[in-house]
Amino acid sequence: MGLTDIPIFSMLRTRLEWAQTRQRVLAENVANSDTPNFRPRDLAPPKLDGSSTGPTPVRLATTESGHIPGIGGAGETFRTERRGAYDLRPAGNAVNIEDEMMKVAANQMDYQAVTALYTRSLNLLKTAIGKVG
Repeated sequence: MGLTDIPIFSMLRTRLEWAQTRQRVLAENVANSDTPNFRPRDLAPPKLDGSSTGPTPVRLATTESGHIPGIGGAGETFRTERRGAYDLRPAGNAVNIEDEMMKVAANQMDYQAVTALYTRSLNLLKTAIGKVG
């Protein structure tokens, strides 16, 4: 059994990948803050409940033929969201640097929280198998 077969690690890895991709999108928004007619983008958070077409990395293990297989499949792409066209500058640019910096800070805090959970989960696993240190 690999580390990627454990559902919590799969979910955390998906969230880390989402935060990394979102950071790239937010950086592109900031980099294009002076580009005429540029509209900022953002990523929709991944839904892990199986009810959407977004990434659902958690699957039920089916060890018997009578088990219910679960809903959804694993996806590796994230949907982008476009916000309303308010606060347009004369050149048609809609990037608000303050809003983008707030999103970057929130994304950084989310990333740090997920990495802390990942580290603690790894340490818990190490303790369970007897490798303390």
